[in-house]
Amino acid sequence: MALNATIYKVELQVSDIDRHYYDTHALTLARHPSETEERLMLRVLAFALNAHEALSFGKGLSDPDEPDLWRKDLTGTIEQWIELGQPDEQRLRQASGRAREVRVYGYGRAAAIWWDKQATALKRIRNLQVYEVGAATCAALCEIAARKLELQCLVQDGTMQLIGVQRSIEVELLQRMP
Repeated sequence: MALNATIYKVELQVSDIDRHYYDTHALTLARHPSETEERLMLRVLAFALNAHEALSFGKGLSDPDEPDLWRKDLTGTIEQWIELGQPDEQRLRQASGRAREVRVYGYGRAAAIWWDKQATALKRIRNLQVYEVGAATCAALCEIAARKLELQCLVQDGTMQLIGVQRSIEVELLQRMP
């Protein structure tokens, strides 16, 4: 018997002063049975960091040909392709050919090792940006995870803060590649 996805509902208020973007998003996320709660919350974080009215979640783990998040324009052209974790170089090269901008948000203990191995090859991809989410941020995101969640996101002067009902998280984000 196949396991069903678990549904999470997130109301996300974004105040991105750096980009002059202010909006509230009602997000519905399906957590794949093999997806960790940490990864699900990192999808929410990536959405908050790149919030846009046209940004949407891909099929993720259910479809290897789609990114975790993407933004398309009205013609269907992929403006932004967002991956989580440690994707391989070939996948990122293909994504860079399909999208105007590609972003990777690495996390976990293996993120630094992945970057050390891939840095030289990835630096040749002109439209790629690579970030690493700090371990403390990942742990804090897991602590606030809930199937129904209200979050406020404040971005100002290159720093990000997620504010939940019971806790505030200062997001640690290391930019590996601009």
